[in-house]
Amino acid sequence: MRAPDRSDTLPGADAEAPLSGCAALVTGASSGIGAATAWQLARQGAAVAVVARRTGRLEELATSIRDQGGSCAVLTADLGDPGQARQAVEDAVGRFARLDVLVNNAGYVAMGPVEEGDPAEWERMVDLNLNAVLQMSRSALPHLLRAAADGPRGTADLVNVSSVAGRVARRNNAVYSATKHAVCAFSEAMRQEVTGRGVRVGLIEPGLTVTEMATGGGRLAARDLPEESWLRAEDIARAITFMITQPAHAAVNEIMVRPTAQEH
Repeated sequence: MRAPDRSDTLPGADAEAPLSGCAALVTGASSGIGAATAWQLARQGAAVAVVARRTGRLEELATSIRDQGGSCAVLTADLGDPGQARQAVEDAVGRFARLDVLVNNAGYVAMGPVEEGDPAEWERMVDLNLNAVLQMSRSALPHLLRAAADGPRGTADLVNVSSVAGRVARRNNAVYSATKHAVCAFSEAMRQEVTGRGVRVGLIEPGLTVTEMATGGGRLAARDLPEESWLRAEDIARAITFMITQPAHAAVNEIMVRPTAQEH
């Protein structure tokens, strides 16, 4: 697996980097946005735990981060299973003795009309796109609140990766859009609950992005927009990193990123 955007080397452990001394957990990190985000956060000085089902892919990413002087722990889990989702958080905290950042990025898409839909595919989308976010967030919050109270930055970050589909519902995308609309609502309500205690909740809504998920089951959403005009995973990773590396008094709660050529 190609290391995402590795034109610059990672800072050393004692470097003056925005996330030095912090630990981050990134889900769905075996490819695409998750892998690119893990790399970007490591560049900012964070020790990163990466979680997905494909251990081999995660090990390749971890090796590339470590080779450049970063710290990365590999966790294998199917986050559609509530117990595995909760355990992933505890395993990450066990590796680094803290958690300052959670990026809920793992997702799944299956498109098509409702009358021809496969309920098993719907359940997989609900489990991974929504329930995993709920389970991971609840498990991470005590650790994030602790990091906000006594951590080096005076804040902690929980970032949920939703989609433009979470704002604009379209035909043949009903269940995926429903899960992403729910993530938007959940993120805003949770933000209101914890913002006074130093935890920032952010929502990232990508448009068409070249990832395994989008170029597979999500291609119907392209509406003939050529792939060369789509966003790249690194574009979304930069937006996530921008959100997380703001000073403690500033919260960027929502970013929608579309390709310049994408109308809706």
